[in-house]
Amino acid sequence: MHNIKPLKYVALEGLSEKQLKEHHDVLYVGYVKKSAEIEEKLKAVDVSTANATFSDLRELKMEETFALNGVKLHEGYFDNMKSGGSACSGKIRELIDRDFGSYEKWEAEFRAMGLAARGWVVLGYDLDDGKLRNVLCDSHNQGGVWNMVALFIMDVYEHAYFLDFATGRKAYIEVFFKNIDWEYVNGVVEKFHLK
Repeated sequence: MHNIKPLKYVALEGLSEKQLKEHHDVLYVGYVKKSAEIEEKLKAVDVSTANATFSDLRELKMEETFALNGVKLHEGYFDNMKSGGSACSGKIRELIDRDFGSYEKWEAEFRAMGLAARGWVVLGYDLDDGKLRNVLCDSHNQGGVWNMVALFIMDVYEHAYFLDFATGRKAYIEVFFKNIDWEYVNGVVEKFHLK
């Protein structure tokens, strides 16, 4: 069972308490609960009825990745923000400059992907290639790359901003970038000893 991680802030610059509470306390918590429910149901599933068109096992395993990634993506998203943000510096800045040519090129691509994605944009470190990649995910369990560490996550589903911005995704992305906690991102880089 996954424990619910509390928010480390009440509001952020440009994101209201109401927006964050709905996103965290309702949506994220719902994924945690559903993930636990699926885990319990898997203990009793009849594997003898497994079928690729439809079976309880297939459905539970498909939804397990949706719910569990919903938990993990939201936790990364909430963790990589803080009020007022911080400057992109340290090892993550070195890696961005190395793999994208400059921070500005990376940021332009990441922001554009935020407009192109239906769900998530993730800056990940490919463990096999030893480099950073921006990844677009239209759904929690679609678009991710195996053997990649998620370093930085932006939620672009409308639920992440609708109360504060209605359909104004570009304005939301602007505010999101003002709240990036690059110190947290550097902590993830250090945790996995990324080079």
